[in-house]
Amino acid sequence: MTVQELPGAAAYRPTPPPAWKPLTDPAPLLPDPEPFRVLGTDAAAEADPELLLRLYAELVRGRRYNAQATALTKQGRLAVYPSSTGQEACEIAAALVLEDRDWLFPSYRDTLAAVARGLDPVEALTLLRGDRHTGYDPREHRIAPLCTPLATQLPHAVGLAHAARLKGDDVVALAMVGDGGTSEGDFHEALNFAAVWRAPVVFLVQNNGFAISVPLAKQTAAPSLAHKAVGYGMPGRLVDGNDAAAVHQVLSEAVARARRGEGPTLVEAVTYRMDAHTNADDATRYRGDSEVETWRAHDPIRLLERELTGRGLLDEGGMRTVREEAERMAEGLREQMNADPVLDPMDLFSHVYEEQTGQLREQAARLQVELDAEHGPHDRDGAEEGR
Repeated sequence: MTVQELPGAAAYRPTPPPAWKPLTDPAPLLPDPEPFRVLGTDAAAEADPELLLRLYAELVRGRRYNAQATALTKQGRLAVYPSSTGQEACEIAAALVLEDRDWLFPSYRDTLAAVARGLDPVEALTLLRGDRHTGYDPREHRIAPLCTPLATQLPHAVGLAHAARLKGDDVVALAMVGDGGTSEGDFHEALNFAAVWRAPVVFLVQNNGFAISVPLAKQTAAPSLAHKAVGYGMPGRLVDGNDAAAVHQVLSEAVARARRGEGPTLVEAVTYRMDAHTNADDATRYRGDSEVETWRAHDPIRLLERELTGRGLLDEGGMRTVREEAERMAEGLREQMNADPVLDPMDLFSHVYEEQTGQLREQAARLQVELDAEHGPHDRDGAEEGR
């Protein structure tokens, strides 16, 4: 017998009890129907000229960094490089809105954000070169390790932000993820925990159109990724991800909100990855040249350049100075990456546990014997000096 066949079942109409009501009004959490923009609108006149010039210099530097890192992969100096060309506005804004005490939680594509936050350009590429697990001290720079598994950095960001709040530390965590990462369970778990705990964390989704070769339409049927925020009880913001001034403003507001104790925000930045997913990907198999060229007309550097020159804040001499500075950065990156590193095999055991286990000590001793047999007594100090 089914429920419908039970006596009186036809008259049963389940309704919430009278005391039920939504935990929060969903209307203020909904994103605007169109991405927020500053450049090319009346709001651009109110933008700080000094900030615009800094954004421009960082964008040009970032574009050159992407080009140089991509070239290094072709020369065999990097194993892989996921370029963020076309997404520089998101990367730079994410770095610049944070205070020194705040934390950045990047994905593998966010090397540019880490560099803009102050990380040495070579250290940002160490993981992708295969020399070390991270290449930098996360605590020193307040930058979590570049995260290769999709979206696993998001719950980590929530945990750190929640812990900081419990301790009374005035810290905000900004976690970056691509549109593909929103299809992972970690994304949804992180948003739910963050909203329930009112954790001071900002989620920045760089919607660059494709999760490798999978277009967004095959990942979600939602009106936008920003709409997903409403289901977890946090505001969703939609912004033009190629408008550096707009991304900076939206993220600044979200960071300020989190710092005031008002909880997390989900920001979707609509952008486009000009280059392939990585140097190992053939993007022509799933998108056409016309699509890419359409987005080139909305290039973040071109948009900002047009605004600055139109307001008389930037001339050809200023652009040349910025390009020359970017070229000096690229030259230094080339020189350092073309030098073969001196690595110590014993470092394999140095950063696994605070105190080595018996099994690790046994493995280390075995490797030491093999190194001594092959090269003579292992000179760890010499290896350190050559690094």
